[in-house]
Amino acid sequence: MEVFVVPLRYFLPRWLLLAVVSTVLAACSTGHQITRTEALPEATDAPYEKILVIALFDSFDTRRYLENEVVKKMAEFGVDAAESTSMMDTKTPVTRATFLAMVDKINADAVLVIHLESLRTTGKVRRMRAEATYNLQPTYYYNVFTADLTEYREPPAVDMTHYLSLMSELYSVKNEDVVWAIEAKSKVAQKFDVVRDYTVFVDEAEAIVDFMAGDELIAQ
Repeated sequence: MEVFVVPLRYFLPRWLLLAVVSTVLAACSTGHQITRTEALPEATDAPYEKILVIALFDSFDTRRYLENEVVKKMAEFGVDAAESTSMMDTKTPVTRATFLAMVDKINADAVLVIHLESLRTTGKVRRMRAEATYNLQPTYYYNVFTADLTEYREPPAVDMTHYLSLMSELYSVKNEDVVWAIEAKSKVAQKFDVVRDYTVFVDEAEAIVDFMAGDELIAQ
């Protein structure tokens, strides 16, 4: 079995890295390792009650799925959060001006931005088993047959393991600056015949929001 390691961030352009996340988040996550990269300052206007949630990926659907789960999880803590994708479509420019207009529209007191920090992938090549069919036909001789053998061989398959790092940064609208940030690292296994597993979005959202609650950024 062949094993290879691909540090995608070294040779993929940024837009393609973001697109890859769409596939990675459709695989099966095995937990999170969260590191606080920006501690909440003593002088802060937290907890926040109205938060705009922005996920920055190339795929609009991936952004929408993750934002929706974050908003639903925040609602459990009584936070009135809103998805950026609920106020835009695939043709809306993803610019600072667009998001500032959303902040004004919903009167947000904070903005949570989730984006890709890094992505590394390892893969194992799986040799598929050959399948054979036999077609037996009798001959003029007793107990003697002719056999036609047809063998089907599938191309090799690749099982991938993705090491994904997402950065979540919380901006205070009042202070106009980052007041808190975490890096969430996940190990994501993806079989060659995987189908979309939506629970990954749920897991990512729960990890982020639970950490926010633990740091008293949102009311409990």
